[in-house]
Amino acid sequence: MLLQPGTKLVMIGDSITDCGRKRPIGEGLFDALGHGYVSVVHALLASAYPDYRIRVVNMGVGGNTVRDLQERWQSDVLELEPDWVSVMIGINDVWRQFDQPLIRESHVTIKEYEETLRELVERTLPHVKGLILLSPFYIESNHQDAMRSMMDEYGDVVRRVAEDNRCLFVDTQAAFDSALKHVYPASIALDRVHPSLTGHMMIARALLRTLEFDDDRSI
Repeated sequence: MLLQPGTKLVMIGDSITDCGRKRPIGEGLFDALGHGYVSVVHALLASAYPDYRIRVVNMGVGGNTVRDLQERWQSDVLELEPDWVSVMIGINDVWRQFDQPLIRESHVTIKEYEETLRELVERTLPHVKGLILLSPFYIESNHQDAMRSMMDEYGDVVRRVAEDNRCLFVDTQAAFDSALKHVYPASIALDRVHPSLTGHMMIARALLRTLEFDDDRSI
């Protein structure tokens, strides 16, 4: 696995990451890590690699865009001194353009999105051992749907930024698309954005595969 023993992994994003995590720092017992993919990732790492003593911290905040991440990056990422950082942001950057079409100041254009994400990545890389970028997603099988189409464009930005900076890239949209060949979107997320536990498991599995996680590892 790519994570080394003693790794501190800070996971940041929006409500999909947040999932009711502890404030101000999402770390500790019981529901401190929330009830989403961050908690699943931690549970799988702790069960398969207990000797690695990997420390997972959830710094997701519901409703965030990449603009919000930029404002809190110093305190919520860099000052926590992580070894690895995972970032999943972009859903609200797209969504606000659809659910708040007249409130233009809440919109994050694709140009601002890419520039801001690049700045955060470039600022962080000198201080960490690794950075994982997860694509935003929309749980909709119709690629011509307006919001799905735009989400794909923002996801392409994440892929490009990851490739340009030699970061790990997790295609969460592809993970959901595989499932959508067999199930209706509402069975994973009623609003096509906030997944059930099954959906969070899909995100966690995609992330851990990228980290070369070995589920059959003997301790």
